[in-house]
Formats: sequence, C-alpha cells, structure tokens
Amino acid sequence: MHSLSVEHITKSYGEKLLFENVTFGVEDGDKVGIIGVNGTGKSTFLKVIAGLEPADSGTISIGNRVTVRMLSQDPVFAPNETTLEHVLGGDTPQLRAVQAYAAAMEAIELKPSDAALQEQLIKANQLMDEFDAWQLESDAKMALSKLGIYDFEAKVETLSGGQRKRVAMAAALLLPSDVLILDEPTNHIDNDSVAWLEGMLQKRRGALLMITHDRYFLDRVSNRVIELDKGQAHFYQANYSRFLELKLDREEREASTESKRQNLLRNELAWIRRGAKARSTKQKARIDRFEALKADAPKQAGGKMDVSVASTRLGRKIVEIEAVTKRFGDRTLIRDFSYIAVPEDRVGIVGRNGSGKSTLLKLITGQLTPDEGTVDLGATVKLGWFSQEHEEMDQSLRVIEYIREAAEQVKTADGTTISAGQMLERFLFSPTMQWTPISKLSGGEKRRLQLLRVLMNAPNVLLLDEPTNDLDISTLTVLEDYLDDFPGVVFVVSHDRYFLDRTVDKIVAFEGDGVITHHTGNYSDYQEFVAKHGAAAPAATAAPKTAAAVVPSSTEAPAKAAGKERTLKMSYKDQKDFEQIDGWIEAAENEITEIAGRMEAASSDSSRLQELAAEQQQLEEKLEKLMDRWAELNELAEQIAAQK
Repeated sequence: MHSLSVEHITKSYGEKLLFENVTFGVEDGDKVGIIGVNGTGKSTFLKVIAGLEPADSGTISIGNRVTVRMLSQDPVFAPNETTLEHVLGGDTPQLRAVQAYAAAMEAIELKPSDAALQEQLIKANQLMDEFDAWQLESDAKMALSKLGIYDFEAKVETLSGGQRKRVAMAAALLLPSDVLILDEPTNHIDNDSVAWLEGMLQKRRGALLMITHDRYFLDRVSNRVIELDKGQAHFYQANYSRFLELKLDREEREASTESKRQNLLRNELAWIRRGAKARSTKQKARIDRFEALKADAPKQAGGKMDVSVASTRLGRKIVEIEAVTKRFGDRTLIRDFSYIAVPEDRVGIVGRNGSGKSTLLKLITGQLTPDEGTVDLGATVKLGWFSQEHEEMDQSLRVIEYIREAAEQVKTADGTTISAGQMLERFLFSPTMQWTPISKLSGGEKRRLQLLRVLMNAPNVLLLDEPTNDLDISTLTVLEDYLDDFPGVVFVVSHDRYFLDRTVDKIVAFEGDGVITHHTGNYSDYQEFVAKHGAAAPAATAAPKTAAAVVPSSTEAPAKAAGKERTLKMSYKDQKDFEQIDGWIEAAENEITEIAGRMEAASSDSSRLQELAAEQQQLEEKLEKLMDRWAELNELAEQIAAQK
C-alpha cells in the first residue's frame, strides 16, 4: 500500500516546463534519490510533493495517518530559539512531555522549595514515563553532536547558515515521520557527519525522498532513483550504480528508435520532393505519415557541458607554506604547518566543520595573514578561488554581464578564442538564460555560473572550497574530467568522498587542536589508514571544549568566545540515568540470552521462531541505544571531572 501517491503532476515557471504528467507511488521502506541537471526543478518537485507549492495540475494523495516531513534548503526558526529547543520543538505527545519537563526543571531551579513547582515536576515526570519520552532528549543531543552542534543552549539565530541547516536536520531526523523529504542533506556537514547520517538513513524504517549530489551516499542509501530530464521523469528500481547501467541502456534504445525515425523521415522526404501530388488517398496518407514523423521528434536534448578553458603557464615555484600558525582568540586552528606544492599536485583538505580548512585556503589567497610563518606564491601563479559563498555575486546583474566582468573572450584548451556568450552556451546557459538576472537562477545554476567565471580567468592554481555543494552530478562529472587534464595545482576542501577519491592523490587532514597531517593517496586510502592506525579519528570527531570557540562552518571566520565558559553539569535526568544505566544494560543482555534459549527450544515451530526473532531484534535495538547512552553519560562525567 502506498504511503504517498503522485498522479499526473505538472509544474511550469513562465515558459519553462519543469516536469510534466509525473505519476508514481512511495511505499514504506522506499528510499528514493531524485537526480537531474541544475535547473530541472528537483527542489520544486519535492516542495510540490510535500504540499509546500501547488502543482499546475495533478494530485498528491497521502495515506490516512501518514506523516510527511521535509527538510528544505532554507529552514525557518522561531526567534530566540535554542538549538535543543528547536529539535525538541515538535507537536507530538512525547515532545510536549519533554517540553513540560524542561519547563518544570527550569522553574524549580529558581525556586527549589516551592511546593507547587515540586508538584508540577512530579506530574512532568509522570508524563515522561507515560509517553516513554526519557530517551528523546538524549537522542536529540546525540543527533546534534553527531552533526557538529555541541552547544545545546546556543541561539539558532547566532549560528552560521551551515550550522542552522544541521540543527534543522537533527530535528527532521528526531521527529517521527512516515515519509521524510531531504533536500541536499549532505551540504554543510563534514565527512564524519555524512557517514553517520548515511548509517541513520540506512536503518530508518519509513520512506525517504532526497536530493543529493553525493554519489557514495546515493549508492549506499537509495533503492530507487527518479531522474528529471527535459521535463520528463524516468524511474529506476535501483541504487545509483545500477541506475547508471539502466540509464545507458535507456539512452541506447532511445538513440536506436530515433535513428529509425530519421531514416523513415528521410525516405518520406525524398518521396515528397520527387513531386508527388496529394490526390489519392494513399498519397494523402503518406504525407500525413511524414507530418507525424516530424512531430514525433524527441524533446531537444539538454546538451553536454564543455569545460575546455585554457590555463596560464605555471613556473617552478608555486605555493610554499612554511611553519604557519593561525589563531582566533585563544583557539589555534593551524599549528606549525608546512607544505610545498609541486606541479600537478591534487591535494584534498579534510577535517570536521570549523577545524580551519577554509582558513588554510584564505591564507593561501592572502585574505588572511598567518600569526607565525610565511605563505609565498610563485611569480607566475594565477589563483582561481571557487568559494562556497554566494555573497560576492551581484544578484541584480544579468548572467552575461557577470561573466563579461571576468572576460569578454576566452581561449579554450585547443587554442581557439570564443566569446563570453559562446562559453555560457557551453556551460548550458542558453541565449535566453544569458539575459536572466542572477537572482532568478537556481542555487545550482548560480554555482555553475560562479565556476565558469573562475575558469574564464585561466587560473593555474585552483582553490576549491566545497565545490560539490549545489552542483548536480552531471556538472561534477565534467568538472572531474576537467581536473584530470588540468596542468596546474588543485587544493580542494570537500566532504564529498566520491569527489575526493576521484580527484586527489594527497590528503591534508585537520586532526584538532591545530594539528595537521599529510597522507599520500585519495580519501579512501586515508580512511583505511585511520582504521588501521587509529590516528586522527578521535580528534576529528571530538567536541570542542567550549561551543563558543567553534568557527562558523560556512565561512570559518574568526569568532571570539562570548562570556565565561559554561560549567558542565548533569541534569536531573542525566544523573538518574547515570546511576541506573549499568543495571539496565545487564537486564537487556540477560533478556537477549533468555530469548536465545527460547529460540533454541522452539526450533521446530516456525511461527513461534518468527515471533521470538522479532522480540530479539527489538531487544538488540534497545541494547544498542543503552550502550550509546552509557557512552554519552560516561563522556559527560569525564568532562565534569576534568573541570574540577
């Protein structure tokens, strides 16, 4: 039975058709990846399904008692809301119980001897027990921590854009839903958080619809793919790897059909040109057939992006970084780091959000100055800086005006010179789109335009800061091919594991506390090294001692700690759990052992075995949650002890 049914939906913006007559169903357990070139309407497609935008025609049917939740690219927050309040701010009985308990605890801390408040706390405790809501606050903190948010009392409005997106994602994952809709969930989170999110969604029982450019993520999480292409939706019962095979088969069939149509069209055209007159019924039928063949032409192909821009010659001295240290306040992001770039270097820069990756790129560009050490660029170096920020783009400019600010003409890799307009067409901006204001473009189209402007300047050292954010898979594939042949040096900050594996042969890893290590190989090689030696992993995932010291992930700009460091302490619930959790774990382990014995005794009763297997799975999930809670509480206890 479908949780959600989409029937014949169509959506256009002005003369641009996004998708037409799309019909499909979503069942419990479906994990659907939505892919397509930027500007095809993927985000709009999800908004229409979620009921946030109306379709021009067609219907969306949602089953009785089916809850649909969507994490958009631009989440909305209440004024003065804290991170934890937002995650626990839903309107379910469990969350209302948590909210009532939090309010009661806050009130009684101010007036501990007030009898009425004590009674209120007792009632709140009863509600927490009734709805089994004790685990929710712990789950909320765990989700926030895994996504790199460690200050649960921080006001959301003070966070960077990337941090806000992660807070909203934690809320979307915690709130119960039958159909979860995610728009680019891997943007603005680091590699460790992507891996955690991947595991969460793999285990999730409800349906999932998501847009993502992360091909490893898509391959491991999805079991269905919907491709939006030239206004049509194509459906594949497959993950990403299998989708590529099936798409190739489909395109080969379509090419064969079109070849046959073209042959028939040529034959009919030759007959008409011989001067046949439409007098007889046969002749009229043949002319009608010719017209029908012309009308049956496939929709115009979206085209293939061509990144064939030339680069400037590079001398022997490129980028030399010697004993560089960079601090913000009392926090050291980079400590005594040295690196000498060599020709055709491909360097991937990884580490948790806020560790200083973008800061390193800004030191190379000269936007920041090191506190100690030097950064020297060779005389022939021409930097190309592809930032993850859009603020420098004048939204009122038209597309072609923005590119002409860089260059009126550009040399291609084969030595020919073409105009800015011709280069825009190679980047899939039609002559009509070239006169569109930048503000009217989709997020992905803006990123593609920004990339073109960087390449129009013919750089020989490319600094790519999260280049995969908002770029579609097709554009990423072309960019990867371009980097294969790029004769210069590339430094790339990215959380996209596939992109790093595809493009780099060295890894610079930020391991925490300003320590940076060098590794030869791509990202998978680095991960294998970490798994074998245990280096970098603890530092890469550890929470900072003070949340105020976290540098905003979207810009990694300087941030000073506001006020004194907050003293850590256990809440009433934390203390209660800490005292009892060892007993709970022992009881759960005993129950699992008992179930195993009962399964052995019922080995000849298949129906009973199925019931016991289901009980065993529930108990194992319960034990896993208890172990996570045990680890969280013991870490908190160690941090509290360290304060003394």
